This record gives sequence, C-alpha cells and structure tokens, in this order.
Amino acid sequence: MRMSPGEYTHLNRASLLKGGREYFDALLRGIETALDYIHLQVYILHYDETGKLVIDALMNAAQRGVKVFVVVDGYASQTLPRRVIREMRVAGIAFRFFEPFFKSRYFYFGRRLHHKVFVVDGRFAIVGGINVADRYNDIHGHRAWLDFALEVEGQAALQLCVLCWKTWKGFPRKMGLTPCEKESPRINIAPEDAMKVRLRRNDWVRRKNEISASYVQMFRRSQREICILSSYFLPGKFIRKMLTEAVNRGVKITIITAGTSDVRVAKHAERWLYDWLLRNKITLYEYQPSILHAKLALCDGEWMTIGSYNVNNISAYASIELNLDVRNNKLVESTQSMLAEIIEKRLHPHYP
Repeated sequence: MRMSPGEYTHLNRASLLKGGREYFDALLRGIETALDYIHLQVYILHYDETGKLVIDALMNAAQRGVKVFVVVDGYASQTLPRRVIREMRVAGIAFRFFEPFFKSRYFYFGRRLHHKVFVVDGRFAIVGGINVADRYNDIHGHRAWLDFALEVEGQAALQLCVLCWKTWKGFPRKMGLTPCEKESPRINIAPEDAMKVRLRRNDWVRRKNEISASYVQMFRRSQREICILSSYFLPGKFIRKMLTEAVNRGVKITIITAGTSDVRVAKHAERWLYDWLLRNKITLYEYQPSILHAKLALCDGEWMTIGSYNVNNISAYASIELNLDVRNNKLVESTQSMLAEIIEKRLHPHYP
C-alpha cells in the first residue's frame, strides 16, 4: 500500500507525550511489545544510564528475533563507545552512523540527521525533539529538559515506517515496496476517533522544505492566534516578515523561548532579537525551570506542528528534520491549555 507523502492521512490516533519519564516509558513499552521490527533514528544517543536502558531493551528485542535498525548522527553521537556498538551488533542490531560529507571532533560539513523518530512494526510511532540521554529524562532527582513528542498509530505510523526504511537504505532510486508496505498492519480506528496527520520533512539534499512551508502557511493563514515553543528561536528575515504581517492582521503571537540554553551563543543571538519581537507586539516568555528543548507551534486552536524543527536557518536549510502536522481541535486545545498552565504557573513576560 502506497500513500502520497505530504498529504494528510485521516485514519490516525495521536497523543502528546511530555519528555522525561513519560516519553521513555512509552519508548520502552514500544520496544517490549515489538513483534517484527524496530526503527530508532535519533540525533544523540549517549551511553549513560538512559542510553544504556534503551540500548539494553533494543538488544533484548533483537535477541528474541525482532529486527532492530538504529541510525544515529555521526557528529552528535560520536562519543558512543565502540565496544557498545560492537555489543549491539553482536546482539543482532543493525547499527550505523549517518555521516556528513566531512567531519572531525569539532567540525562537520553537510547534513545532520537531526530528526528523532521511533517506529514499531509499522503500527506505532513517536516523533518529537527528544534525544536518548540522561538530560532528556527524569533521573536522580533532576528534572528533564522540557520537551514533547507525538505518539501516533494508524496511517501516519505506516508512512513513518516507510521513511525509516528508506533512510536506512539511503533512499535508493529503485527500492520497491518496503516491508511495512508489503505487509501493512490492519488499522482499527473508529472514524469518530480519527485525526488528520501529515508528515513534514526538511532535507536540502532531497529538496524537501515541507516544515518551513508549514510554518509559512501558519503565519499567512492564521486568523486569531499562534503560540510557538522553540528552543533555538532565530527566525530569518523572511520569517520575521511573515510574523509582522500576521500581527498586522490582528493575530496574537506568543513565543516561548529558553531562559537557559545549552548553546550559549544561540541564547545571546536570541536575546538580541527580543527588542525586535517586543516592538512588533509579539508576546515573549522565557522558560526558566529547566532547559527548554521543545519545538512545537499551535494555530487558531485547530492545528499544530511538532517535531525536531527549530525556527532558525540551520533547521530550514542544513539539517534533516521531521515534524508531524495534526489537525484536531481536541488535541490542539488540550496542548494549548497545558502551555497556558506552564505560562501562568512558571513564567513571566520578558521585557527588554
């Protein structure tokens, strides 16, 4: 069964996962219930307590006969010990690094595999901004970085499965049907529970600019309000123009950025933009309780986009990114209520 990428699929069930224990519980539950194959593609895989927990679960799955495929970014995950990689391969895991054109310990040139996707048997998938490392988990009394992912079942999970197979194979021109298309799982979702979901990708080598297009669509067509949660918010000139045009139409725009960032130079650049944002009547908050790493946006209480994409030129033009767009009032409104609660309880407006 082939489905056209870039279009909304209608038979899906989706729910929001918060980073930390909730996310990793879902990830481990998916690994434990896998029957045929698992795909995990992630930017950062560290061999710390959280990474060991996930790797051990994947090795156990491989040893019980599940086909396990793991792809990690060759630059961001270069500290993964070679002995651990050997152990994974001995256990039956098919593992490889996604390599840029040139790299060293301190430098890379080319694409980064920045997307974070997990697929089980073509029936269940998770997409978000969460890497596999202790700082993304609630562990030893430390709060995880604030992040989110979308858990999805149905047609979108099947499309994500196809994408993972093609990424693993390196997008050959004549691949034919992937295993999840040859034996696609039965989708049992009642029409009244179904949600519209579409895959969105950015990959300059593949000439994909879909996530950027989703944001442009949001800025151009919004009627009432937009809320953006972004860990590295550095919009280029074109996006800033879209923001001001939306504000001039009467759209209320709220931006939540990181108070403390793991990339200090990015935080300094963000704060340089604060004056411009406030002068253009954009409401601005900084998240202070922990590092904010989330990447999602909501529009008019009707649709949202969530995934690995940051609103900056690296995500727009350099990295391989993956988001899911969802049109479902109930899910969007519940996410909006959660963000409103975070703002009310933990945040204060930022002024220059």
